[in-house]
Amino acid sequence: MKLLAALIRRQVRNKSAFAASFLLVAVAGSMQLHARVTRVVVESRVPQHGLPEGKIAYERVQGVIYGEVDPRDRRNAIIQDIALAPRNARGMVEYAATFTLLKPVKISEASGILLYEVVNRGTSIVPKDLTTGDIFLSSGWQGDLAFRGKSVNGLPGETIQLPIAKNVDGSHITGPALLRFFNIKDGTASVSTHQAASYISSGAPPLPVDFDTTHATLTSRTVETVTGVAGGERTIASSDWSWGDCSKTPFPGIPDPQSVCLRQGFDASLLYQLSYRAKDPIILGLGLAAIRDVASFFHNETKDDSAMENPFVRAVSHTIVRGASQSGNLIRTFLNLGFNEDESGRRVFDGAMPTIAARQTPVNIRFAVPGGASSLFEPGSDGTVWWSHWPDTTRHQKPSGLLDRCTATHTCPLIIEVLGSTEFWSLRASPDFVGTDNAKDIPLPANVRRYYIASTQHGGGPGGFHFKASAPEPQSGTFAATCTLPLNPNPMREIQRALLFALKAWVSKETLPPPSLYPTLAAGTLTTANSEAMGFPAVPGLPRPDAIANPLLVYDFGNTFEYPDVSGAIRQEPPVVANVLPPLVPRVDADGNEVGGIHTVLQQAALGTYLGWNLIAQGFFKGQYCSLYGSYLPFSRTKEDREAAHDPRLSLQERYGTHRGYVCSVRRAATNLVEQRFLLSDDADRMIAEAQASDILISEGKTTAGDEAIAARQCATTPNRSRSH
Repeated sequence: MKLLAALIRRQVRNKSAFAASFLLVAVAGSMQLHARVTRVVVESRVPQHGLPEGKIAYERVQGVIYGEVDPRDRRNAIIQDIALAPRNARGMVEYAATFTLLKPVKISEASGILLYEVVNRGTSIVPKDLTTGDIFLSSGWQGDLAFRGKSVNGLPGETIQLPIAKNVDGSHITGPALLRFFNIKDGTASVSTHQAASYISSGAPPLPVDFDTTHATLTSRTVETVTGVAGGERTIASSDWSWGDCSKTPFPGIPDPQSVCLRQGFDASLLYQLSYRAKDPIILGLGLAAIRDVASFFHNETKDDSAMENPFVRAVSHTIVRGASQSGNLIRTFLNLGFNEDESGRRVFDGAMPTIAARQTPVNIRFAVPGGASSLFEPGSDGTVWWSHWPDTTRHQKPSGLLDRCTATHTCPLIIEVLGSTEFWSLRASPDFVGTDNAKDIPLPANVRRYYIASTQHGGGPGGFHFKASAPEPQSGTFAATCTLPLNPNPMREIQRALLFALKAWVSKETLPPPSLYPTLAAGTLTTANSEAMGFPAVPGLPRPDAIANPLLVYDFGNTFEYPDVSGAIRQEPPVVANVLPPLVPRVDADGNEVGGIHTVLQQAALGTYLGWNLIAQGFFKGQYCSLYGSYLPFSRTKEDREAAHDPRLSLQERYGTHRGYVCSVRRAATNLVEQRFLLSDDADRMIAEAQASDILISEGKTTAGDEAIAARQCATTPNRSRSH
């Protein structure tokens, strides 16, 4: 021990003061066997540029965190294949994760709140307000991404190095895997397995057990519905394809377990599906424990193993976890599997804010694909997706809830959930609200608030007050599908910002947030996903929303799959579709805009119809839902224009009269949202100024008395703005 202490002192003298305060050394035999961070290596510490003048100075600290977990602890036993992980001399399972900290240079200026972001496919996508004094932390969790590699946006991402599971005798663990390819350019000789539909925005697919194509099955099909019904299906002879790279070498090409080559080349009109045996599963569920232990260390530990002080422990009073889409789903999985309790029995996160997330991230599965997005045959919506303990008789599963485990250990956080329209249409949000039988609204627990931002696409649009519709945005990449209609501009970000403000006050001051607001069966704002039930208007140029919504598919993955926990081992790929459950969606008004939930300023001062769905314009899935995108169809400018177009929706002129009338409508909407605490005052003032500067109903000619009268009515009902927050 004296020699080890001397080595520690020598290392400390060679580090900066900040880095030294994080140098954690594992002292063998001197600590209890519990999960913990064992060492933090600070690799860079630089000022954060681009900060508002006169505000708090921030710095960016980056490096690698080394940790270990006890596979014998009940809180870790739920990790798939943890019992088959390699162990160190202390019997612990190790990992190494990159991390990034954004912190005030002066810790005395910290707010007391640590905001942990669960990154999305290695990428930070949640906005950070560096005027607050909050401490921002992120770290790697998705183990199928290349360690120290680039994230989806091509920049260095947050990644994690996780062990591979082996059988007790050291032999390879094998299991079924699935790859699906479509929209491949005619004549392409070979494709990388990274280009398979589930992997284009995720990590590396599992490797095949060998190069023998008779041990796999490759099929093609000419058509496929959203429920998996295929037509024109054909099995490709094992002699006509190879595990190989044929980009520069004729068939069968250079042997490559990460490439698939076709003797006759790929056909752009077909979908290809490859079922094969994979080997060497990464223990991806360990990434959940890494999030738990990294956050718990910075929140709770006063000293590290070398008796040096954690510089944040007195600066952090509360912790909140945030995530969007895939990473929001991961928060739901994190809570469902009990990871908000650390190995000392403490609550890890005091608050949680999963946004645009309606299912679980399938990370705790042997040969998991954590980067999917509710496409055919992908797990994630198969088990518990609701917060309360609730029955699931339709799928013959036991009653369960996402908070069952943390409720039992008294470690649940306060939760604010934020969703939008596309979560219903693309991501199967319906059972979160009404279960799998569509029979009754599921009540929310007291520690959960749900806010539904009506008529928004996944993540919201760019906002702004622009009347004309932009052309559909072309999407790049092998499997990109350009949508048919212009994309929905209706934003979510301002309301999300206000809700984060409310969550921080709830966590730190026990100030209750606004009441939940979302569509329900009881209010008549949830209904069957067809135009008649929705009250959808017949508008020229606007498709009917019939048979567009992505239904809930009941899969049979085999008897080693744990459905409520979306965990375990899949026995058959592709799975059998055992049942198709119809979804519910929000009801709409005469304009086609949704009735329930929170209405943004742009929806209240509408310039058109804002939809949570769109259609694919081209390629193999032409005419099916354009995943994650909404659409927009503007109103006519004048009554004459709309009558000529046979548009039943009132024109801008009939609604607002003049530019002044439109600005008054924006001001009224913004003021009401501020009063409801769904909008912060600085955002409200900015949006009113943007509306004032817009060209909505700016006319070179004279306005009529009728226009002025409409505008006067708009302005007469507009209250004065009073600042709050």
